[in-house]
Amino acid sequence: MNRNYQKEMEKVIERLKKERSVPRLLLHSCCAPCSSYVLEYLSRYFKITVLYYNPNIYPREEFLKRRKEQEEFIRLLPAAHPIEFLGSEYREQEFYDAVKGYEQIPEGGERCFRCYALRLEEAAREAKKGGYDFFTTTLSISPLKNAGKLNEIGEALAEKYGTAYLSSDFKKKNGYKRSTELSREYGIYRQDYCGCAFSKKERETAKREQKSRQNSCNALG
Repeated sequence: MNRNYQKEMEKVIERLKKERSVPRLLLHSCCAPCSSYVLEYLSRYFKITVLYYNPNIYPREEFLKRRKEQEEFIRLLPAAHPIEFLGSEYREQEFYDAVKGYEQIPEGGERCFRCYALRLEEAAREAKKGGYDFFTTTLSISPLKNAGKLNEIGEALAEKYGTAYLSSDFKKKNGYKRSTELSREYGIYRQDYCGCAFSKKERETAKREQKSRQNSCNALG
């Protein structure tokens, strides 16, 4: 049976509202654009710490650029409750170790699932270490990300580390659309590839193929 993770999260939020409770949430964020709507929405109900742990991002300059954008967006966003930032250094080898043997798997497959698990496990560890009430990730806001797999991994890690995972599917209810609106409103840099060297190569190949098709059509016309 398909689960509606958005509704599951809404039920948690309704309970918190009735209890007049504002718990602490550790939110893994892949980038500022993906976090924009998530922070706008969840900061009404949680005291959030944004965890920027993304060793998959290539190259280092891109990692630093996205980190800077994330910090700047947190600074600019009006929020009902405080939003803090927890960054990490560039630890790209952790990503390559996690996806070893799966480098050639196309985007959206097992390589990506291993990347999800790597980043969510760091979030689960930090949530346990910091005594947070919940942890979750912004990743499900992307139409290209598998929300079922993300939630499956998050729930397994919550059990492993003895902490609580906040189920989510942030793309629902126009979440992705709202993230694009906020990106324009705040002038946030929106990258055109997921992050890793493999997705960057796939994106560049797709661009070349598209350009080649356009040139062929122009020549025929």
